[in-house]
Amino acid sequence: MRTIVELFISFFKIGAFSFGGGYAMLPLIKEEVIETHGWLTNAEFIDILAISEMTPGPIAINSATFLGYRVSGVVGSIVATTAVSLPSFIVMGIIIHFLNKFEDSPYKDWFFIGIRPIVLGLIASAAVSVAVDAFIDVKSVIMSIIIFYIVSFKNLNPIYAIILAGITGVIFY
Repeated sequence: MRTIVELFISFFKIGAFSFGGGYAMLPLIKEEVIETHGWLTNAEFIDILAISEMTPGPIAINSATFLGYRVSGVVGSIVATTAVSLPSFIVMGIIIHFLNKFEDSPYKDWFFIGIRPIVLGLIASAAVSVAVDAFIDVKSVIMSIIIFYIVSFKNLNPIYAIILAGITGVIFY
């Protein structure tokens, strides 16, 4: 029961204090799951991120579901998924209630302009954090650079990039 409560508190915190979507949540998820509670290793965390990225749905919800299941089974997945989603529902309910009053407010615009660099920083932090554990040798660095290039500059569909990276991993490893 204690683990279920810890799961709820951890993922509620993650949902409440993350702006910018799932990728911005990754540093908080990593801190809670690996550093604070020790529920996963870095390698297991990266594996769960890969699975979360490939399955349909938002990465934060998928990660919470997989991590909750890994820690406490089906009940853990339900608790973690609910906890990470609940703050958004609460905040959106409040925002919708007051939206008409602040629709033309410059403060609202300034708030969102001010938050953009924070979101970018959180996403960059997640990318660096995952990269440190994902790059195991020179081949993995070269593969990631090639995949980044063809997705970013040659407009390869990310689904095909995931399949290509998987096939390349099977061949080289």
